[in-house]
Amino acid sequence: MNDWPIGLSTGCFYQTSIFDCLKQIRETGFSILEICSFPAHLDYHDYEAVRRAGELIRELDLEPYSFHAPFAEYIDITSIDDEVRNKSLSEIKTAAAAAAEIGARYFVIHPGPENSDIPNEQRLQRMDNAADTLNQLVKHCHQLGIGLMLENMLPHLFFGRARDVLWILGALETTEVGICLDTGHAYLSGDLYTVVHKLSGHLRMIHASDNCGNRDDHLPPGEGDIAWETLVTQLAQLHFCGTVILEIAGTPNMHETLERARVAKQFLCQLARSSDPNT
Repeated sequence: MNDWPIGLSTGCFYQTSIFDCLKQIRETGFSILEICSFPAHLDYHDYEAVRRAGELIRELDLEPYSFHAPFAEYIDITSIDDEVRNKSLSEIKTAAAAAAEIGARYFVIHPGPENSDIPNEQRLQRMDNAADTLNQLVKHCHQLGIGLMLENMLPHLFFGRARDVLWILGALETTEVGICLDTGHAYLSGDLYTVVHKLSGHLRMIHASDNCGNRDDHLPPGEGDIAWETLVTQLAQLHFCGTVILEIAGTPNMHETLERARVAKQFLCQLARSSDPNT
């Protein structure tokens, strides 16, 4: 049976302190987490807050499977400006240290900037810069005892295309870096049902969210237009054995958000079981 572990990103509560939502997440039936690094949720610069978050996670018997690296317009590991690039790497290393302190297994990063206005003549230099910076980050994560995952980005952004993600993997000095497939991003790119095959050899994790093909809505799986049965069948055929993290948008009502997450988890579990040829 395809019994993929399914967890929840705390990013659905990114404007709420992590200390105010972990117990409710656990009570809803989720035990596997991706930790959001948004400062209002968890300030990864604050060692004491990070330490206490780790303690609470262990106290609630939760698994901090992954930790999402910070992303913002001022963070750009591809920048042609050495100072910007070095400051970006330093910021991400700080977050990686927080991930290790909490006990996360993987550190998930957007390999490109959150800026779509990249001149074509800079692309090759920026790709080289990304490879160089990521090689440094891989070593840092290895020293911390955590694995590194690269996430495919939105189609209008750098590294929003599967071929660019595959290029960066080839440019790295290690084969230990994996891919986290963001279903919402890939669906908006128009290649969700082909990118799974292209990235299958490196695919270790899924960020599962749905949308209606117009914007990155971060709807729970089953509430948008993605053909989840097709996607789940492909993953099963390719013997995917990683973890699925629901990365959905929250609502002002925490209970409502968690109930939609619970329903989405059940939906994916049922599809995974029905995709198993032995059932």
